[in-house]
Amino acid sequence: MSDNTKPGWFGRLFGRRGEAEKGPTETPPVTPSEGEPDYANAAESAPPAAPTVTEASPDTSPEHDLPPELAGADLQPIDGAPEEPPAGTAGQPPATPEEPEGSLSGPEPAAFVQPEPVIEPEPEAPGEKRGWWSRLTGGLRRTSSALSDRVTGLFTKRKLDATTLEELEDALIQADFGVETAMRISEAVGKGRYEKGIAPDEVRAILAAEVEQALEPVAHPLTIESDAKPFVLLMVGVNGAGKTTTIGKLAQKFRAQGRSVMLAAGDTFRAAAIEQLKVWGDRTGAPVISRPQGADAAGLAFDALQAAREAGTDVLMIDTAGRLQNKAGLMAELEKIVRVIRKLDETAPHAVLLVLDATVGQNAISQVELFQKTAGVTGLVMTKLDGTARGGILVALAAKFGLPVHFIGVGEGVDDLEPFTARDFARAIAGLEKES
Repeated sequence: MSDNTKPGWFGRLFGRRGEAEKGPTETPPVTPSEGEPDYANAAESAPPAAPTVTEASPDTSPEHDLPPELAGADLQPIDGAPEEPPAGTAGQPPATPEEPEGSLSGPEPAAFVQPEPVIEPEPEAPGEKRGWWSRLTGGLRRTSSALSDRVTGLFTKRKLDATTLEELEDALIQADFGVETAMRISEAVGKGRYEKGIAPDEVRAILAAEVEQALEPVAHPLTIESDAKPFVLLMVGVNGAGKTTTIGKLAQKFRAQGRSVMLAAGDTFRAAAIEQLKVWGDRTGAPVISRPQGADAAGLAFDALQAAREAGTDVLMIDTAGRLQNKAGLMAELEKIVRVIRKLDETAPHAVLLVLDATVGQNAISQVELFQKTAGVTGLVMTKLDGTARGGILVALAAKFGLPVHFIGVGEGVDDLEPFTARDFARAIAGLEKES
């Protein structure tokens, strides 16, 4: 090909593909030294870097805007992301020795998603502020509409027979209610009505009653024990589930209840997560304990618990990195965080909340299984129910695990995360009006 000949599409495509196959240059992993820091005797063996305590900004207005560096931030998966540098590297804190068993070789790169945006709801005209029921039904509309369309199509001018019940069961399974729950609901619909007509509204009423019955045993509010000071909340979950945003929303709720709150930026793998938590700290009037990106998360958690004790804080919420449940090394580090904070308080953490993204569907089941084994999950927070037509996953989780569901989220606004109530959820997902 001459210098003046422009390569064709195939040539340009093949050339780019060849460059992509070369792959990024991998950074050799850091080999940590043996032995875990003696956090329990911090005077003799101090953590590697002094934590940063970010005091809350006087401006705690919920309309506080994001800093420019967070606006439109875009973190995409990066193969071969740089790991924590060796001790003594200029501009970086010394490496924290890990414990001999199951030690990690620096922060393992994870498939990060877009940073969780701190988004306030659009301004509402005076006198038009929506209540929780309106936000709940609006958030669950995708699921309720999909179910309502199927129910209406199945039971309008049609007698109840085996085929109809099978199709109803399929519709419930597609909405992620789970096989057992779908079978139970279809049996309840068919009981005493075989070869008879049944109105769609009657089917929706039966659906709501069965969902409420399944969810009532797990609808428990989060109780902050007054004798535990600070009450330590460990927030866990995979990337993008909404942990950091949920922490900010809960901090605002606790502050509104008159409780003092401290936040720990334990997601040390993402600089955006640290900055985002600081924004929530400014907004809610809560100090934030942080370290530079790549610092030891267990040491940070230890420091935060010490600081909260000294300050007499009511609630300490610890953010954690977005653990991929199939990454054994990262899950082992989560176990280490739990062990380290128990050196200061053997009863901590007092609650371990697993934040689940409703849009992941059945994958939420494997997340619960693995995080429960690793960190001892005590309760669930389900977010992004407004982003899926398969909101029945909450019912499937309740049937399989029986873990308390403390909060659900149906939007990005602060008021879109509220304590979970079985009856309201059941009626909203079935497309029924709220009972007076």
